Amino acid sequence: IFMVYDKDIREPLFDFLEMIYGKIRIKKKKQIGKSRADVVMVVPDALYGIEIKSDADTYKRLEKQVYDYNQYFDYNYVVIGTRHAMHIEEHISKWWGIITVELVEQKLDFYVLRTPSQNPKRNIKKKLSLLWRPELVHIQELNRMPKYKEKSKLFVIEKILLMVSEEQLQEQISEELFQRDYNEIAEKIQAYRRENNLPTKRKKRRYKR
Repeated sequence: IFMVYDKDIREPLFDFLEMIYGKIRIKKKKQIGKSRADVVMVVPDALYGIEIKSDADTYKRLEKQVYDYNQYFDYNYVVIGTRHAMHIEEHISKWWGIITVELVEQKLDFYVLRTPSQNPKRNIKKKLSLLWRPELVHIQELNRMPKYKEKSKLFVIEKILLMVSEEQLQEQISEELFQRDYNEIAEKIQAYRRENNLPTKRKKRRYKR
């Protein structure tokens, strides 16, 4: 029996998702609570958490992963190899979507076995925490909020939730993640820390072998 592995699934999966959803941005390996999301998919008004369970994977950590995914994302998918097709529903929430993947004529074939419905357990505070501080600052600016420069990230998040509708936030969070430039954001974070007299993180020195 041919085994389909995680590394084989990723790039073809992203093409499949783009075909279904159109405008997307993919972020890989994001820490959420005590778990790590395999994939975060950004669409214009929502975030999707995607857990990959290839034929080589087990359900050992899935219960904890499901709990953490349910805290952060508007919708969730599990992507499974055929080995898991019979029992996956026993291990995930009923609102999760299921995508199956199998090898057909030397190509991976994806099929949406179950479309996800909106996650009733998502915590908008946790979702906002996925943004970096300069991105939260930009949301504050867009909504003409005070800067709260000396306040904690959690304080700022709570103020945003008091002053901005969840419907607006859905689009604004997605837009920040669509626009995120990993090189530029690192510089913005350092600048933010300097402006607010916070300790700046030292860059790791690279040594040539």
